[in-house]
Amino acid sequence: MNDIKDNNCYSSARHSKYWQQLQQLAAQPWSLDKLFTQDTERTSRFSTQAGALYMDYSKQCIDDTVLSALLRLANSCELSGRIKSLLQGAMVNTSEERAALHTALRLPATAKLQVGTQDVVADVHHSLAQVARLSERVRNGTWRGFSGKAITDVVNIGVGGSDLGPLMATTALDEWADTNIEVHFVSNMDGTQLDNLLKHLNPETTLFIISSKSFGTVDTLSNAKTALSWLLATAKLRAGTEDSVLRRHFIGISANGEKMSAWGIHPEHQLQLWQWVGGRFSLWSAIGLAIAIRIGIDGFKALLAGAHSMDEHFAQADFAENLPVLLGLLAVWNSTFLQVNAHTVLPYDGRLEYLPSYLTQLEMESNGKSVTLHGDRLDYDTCPILWGEIGSNAQHAFYQLLHQGTQQVSCDFIACVRRYSDTATNASLQQQHELSLANCLAQSRVLAFGNAAIAETDSQIACDADKYKYYRGNQPSTTLLIDELTPHSLGALIALYEHKVYVMASIWDINPFDQWGVEMGKKMAESVHEAMQQEGKAQFDTSTNQLLKHIKKLS
Repeated sequence: MNDIKDNNCYSSARHSKYWQQLQQLAAQPWSLDKLFTQDTERTSRFSTQAGALYMDYSKQCIDDTVLSALLRLANSCELSGRIKSLLQGAMVNTSEERAALHTALRLPATAKLQVGTQDVVADVHHSLAQVARLSERVRNGTWRGFSGKAITDVVNIGVGGSDLGPLMATTALDEWADTNIEVHFVSNMDGTQLDNLLKHLNPETTLFIISSKSFGTVDTLSNAKTALSWLLATAKLRAGTEDSVLRRHFIGISANGEKMSAWGIHPEHQLQLWQWVGGRFSLWSAIGLAIAIRIGIDGFKALLAGAHSMDEHFAQADFAENLPVLLGLLAVWNSTFLQVNAHTVLPYDGRLEYLPSYLTQLEMESNGKSVTLHGDRLDYDTCPILWGEIGSNAQHAFYQLLHQGTQQVSCDFIACVRRYSDTATNASLQQQHELSLANCLAQSRVLAFGNAAIAETDSQIACDADKYKYYRGNQPSTTLLIDELTPHSLGALIALYEHKVYVMASIWDINPFDQWGVEMGKKMAESVHEAMQQEGKAQFDTSTNQLLKHIKKLS
């Protein structure tokens, strides 16, 4: 199968006449207030649904002409072909010359996918069976620590996607947990998280999952080394051995089996990754072991099934009704054409507290690129700066900037319609949920329409509003409503954003699956650390040299 880098395979959207048309349309003045006033049927046209996800994008600064141009732009760069390439295992990660097959991680066992000599589906389901086996041993008390006691706490040690993915999902789905085993997450290399956590854990009943695709990530291995030392300090007092501790208290997840074995991970406790699984797309793989331990393998499989349902929608739905395609095209319209270079994710549900951080990595590490697939320098804006927070917290933090600042920011509002539906639940919790939903809708309304959202009659207040209480509005937003938060619907939501990222990258003609920008900092850190440990004058810039000198003096 052709790879995406082949010049004869796909066209660049930048040279499409629809690109020029969108540039001309973007130069026009856009008023959400006028768009809604002039078109009473607007909302019904600019909303769509897939499964449990309902998307209203009528508060985006678009009309039928813009949407038509965006859809034609997608067709002009052969987005359909790019989607097929992604799902069928083509070499879409061109700079690293491999596929990006995170969608294969949620294929059913009956599916067929052969990439080269690899039976991808068989390998994926073999790994899933291992996840089921190990998670069940921990959950049913069969897995014992070095002193013979059952595991009570699991610590996932990873960084980036190996941390954010399972952390986000286990937090979101904690209501689905059916075990007393607690799952914790450690990522920071400075040891703060681990140090604070170990003070409250029992080494005899704690299991560590070391998640690292390369099994060479300094952040992860430094925490793993400290965890091993903590265990050995207790095990030796109880006549335990290092081999016993390693076998009973560590599971490794990596694409590098040799390094796992060299570190001391027992072969039976090694779970496989593949080079075609990017870290920020990896929670569907064995990286999701912590999720399976917390909510059970059936819950984890429901998460996979939800993601697969969105994969099918992405592959089959007409672009005009295709949630990932529309979400991605709107992001391109805002960032590249309207030059709205900031985007915020606002979930009005405390269970989704880590979703903004997860999406920050997913989008900015994927699409923070400035060259095309062919290595040409871009002359247009790509990924916006993305951040977010739970909506109620954000209202008391950065909404001031959204409403009255000088920056234009696009927003995604996310909320779950049904919650606390159990009649035994305290009625006040249901009222709180309704209040949260009301705030979600109210904030998107005021951001869109500004002062026009509320009729003002008092002349003095109106006068004051001109100076201090003026809400300009016209901040574009999309609202995603989830029927209710379940493993299946969460899987669909995450996959929706994964595919949004791919749509954006396809239009921008960039590779969303590498992250070379991360690597230079790692290499430089090694050089600086070496200089920190040596005597003599450091050979860096004068600022770095001076800072090192100050650190050495205090050390």
